[in-house]
Amino acid sequence: MKIISSIDELRDQLRGQLRTAFVPTMGNLHEGHLSLMRLARKHGDPVVASIFVNRLQFGPNEDFDKYPRTFQADVEKLEKEGVYVLFAPTEKDLYPEPQEFRVRPPDDLGNTLEGEFRPGFFAGVTTVVVKLFSCVGPRVAVFGKKDYQQLMIVRNMSRQFALPTEIIAAETYRAEDGLALSSRNMYLSAEERAEAPALFRTLNEVANEVRSGQLDIFNLEKKAMTKLVERGWKPDYISIRKRVDLQPPSAGDLAQGEPLVVLAAAKLGVTRLIDNLEI
Repeated sequence: MKIISSIDELRDQLRGQLRTAFVPTMGNLHEGHLSLMRLARKHGDPVVASIFVNRLQFGPNEDFDKYPRTFQADVEKLEKEGVYVLFAPTEKDLYPEPQEFRVRPPDDLGNTLEGEFRPGFFAGVTTVVVKLFSCVGPRVAVFGKKDYQQLMIVRNMSRQFALPTEIIAAETYRAEDGLALSSRNMYLSAEERAEAPALFRTLNEVANEVRSGQLDIFNLEKKAMTKLVERGWKPDYISIRKRVDLQPPSAGDLAQGEPLVVLAAAKLGVTRLIDNLEI
């Protein structure tokens, strides 16, 4: 596996490759990330991964400086997966001058759910994704469904800009007890780790009620939030939305069986966990 930090060197290395499959990451790789590499290989060749902790998507009070960086261990995992190139730019490599041009999602998609609680987050994500796509030139790129809103925003952005990159969605990789794998899970204490699967169980309970015909969305969301609070969580949201655009479903949407997804974000101790479940 070649490890490259320079944009020019990366482009030289990939010149002439027409089927590149790309997996962007922020490192601290776990089995969920590695499953994305395997899916990428099914859709293209060679497989290129990136590791870059993107300052643009962190708010002023978030964990940019504390975000776990495990580069050598990440390299060993990617080598075992047969990744062809690891693009690992420094901030000066990727942002040699202040990144004053930004890509901003539409307000109705970028400022709801995660965007409401993390202002500017998605502008940071879309800006770095466009830049990484420009550097790598992939035919396909793989994003996980765990970050459901991010996946939708990147997919819509790629379509509207007519980018030559197909976005592939990967199913959320879970531990045996249902907890979605995340780099931030390492912040959980042993007691919190035992409690953490309650978030996914709560999403399943909401989904089951919707499937059984309970369509009072506000009440379902409120009841689920209350249940988490009683268990010691601090939820930001549990929200039932339309899969197509992440907007709240109308009574007509519900009556017509519009495909839905329930999304959640909640703090357990100091660790903020997100998850979702398609209904």
